[in-house]
Amino acid sequence: MKKLLKLGIPKGSLQDATVALFRRSGWKINVNGRSYFPDINDDAIECALCRAQEMSINVESGIIDAGLTGKDWIAEHGSDVHVVSDLVYSKMSARPARWVVAVAGDSPMNKLEDLQGKTISTELVKFTNRYFEERNIDVNIKFSWGATEAKIVSGLADAIVEITETESTIRAHNLKVIHEIMQTNTQLIANRAAWQDPAKRQKIEQIALLLQSALVADRLVGLKMNVPESKMEKIVSLLPSLNGPTVAHLYKSDWFSVESIVDSSVVRDLIPVLLKEGAEGIIEYPLNKVI
Repeated sequence: MKKLLKLGIPKGSLQDATVALFRRSGWKINVNGRSYFPDINDDAIECALCRAQEMSINVESGIIDAGLTGKDWIAEHGSDVHVVSDLVYSKMSARPARWVVAVAGDSPMNKLEDLQGKTISTELVKFTNRYFEERNIDVNIKFSWGATEAKIVSGLADAIVEITETESTIRAHNLKVIHEIMQTNTQLIANRAAWQDPAKRQKIEQIALLLQSALVADRLVGLKMNVPESKMEKIVSLLPSLNGPTVAHLYKSDWFSVESIVDSSVVRDLIPVLLKEGAEGIIEYPLNKVI
C-alpha cells in the first residue's frame, strides 16, 4: 500500500497564497467549506489545514509529515524539524516580513534598554521573552490575541512586538518602530522521521523543487521577437537572460526569431528600447515554472 504524505497547508493569512502557489506548481488543492482536509489531485498526498502558528509543533510530533509555516513560528516553539526549503512569497509585497518593536509615536522610548520594566504585547511570546532575557532587559510580556497595535493606544501595553512588511498599519496607529528583532519568511519543513523515509522524502523533494520553480517563474517573463540580421548584435546585447537568448532563422529570410527569459521588473523599460533598435513583433508571455 502506497504511503501517503501528510501535508500541512497553513490556514489563515497564508492559505490563499499557498493554494495559488501549489496550483502554479501543478497541484490543485480544493478547500471545501469547513473541512480541514482539502482535496488534492495527487493520490500520494493527504492535505490538512493547520494554523501556521501550530504547524511546526504538529510536524515535529509527526501528526503532519511536512508543511508550510513561517520561520518565526519555528523559532517561537523551538521546534526540532528539518527545514527543506525557503519559500519567499508574499500576497502583497516583495519586502521581507519583519518582527519589530514599536512604541507610541510621541514616546520618549527610542531603544530596547528604554523598555526596562515595561509591558510588551505580542503573539510571539516565547521568542520575545528569550530575546529580552539574552539582553538582560527585564520586561513583562503579555500574549496578544490580535489587534496588537491597539494595545498601546488603549493603554494595555507600553510597547508591542508585531510583524510588518510596510509598517503602514503601525504608522496608522501613530506608532513608531524602534527595533527589528527578526526577519521571517515561509519555509517548507518536514518531520525528521518522514524525511528519513525514502518514499516520503522523494515526494517532499518533488514539492520543494516545483514550488521553488514556480516562485522563480513569478519574477520572470518570456520575450520573443523578430530581428533583422543587421540589428542582431545590438538586440542581443540588450537582452538580459538566464544564459543566452535562443536565436533561429526565419524561413527563407534574413530575419531571426529571438527568444529570451528576462526579469519582469525590466520589461516596461526594455521593450521600447528593443523597438527603437529594430526588433518587431515582440511578444511577452508568463511562465509557470523555471527549473
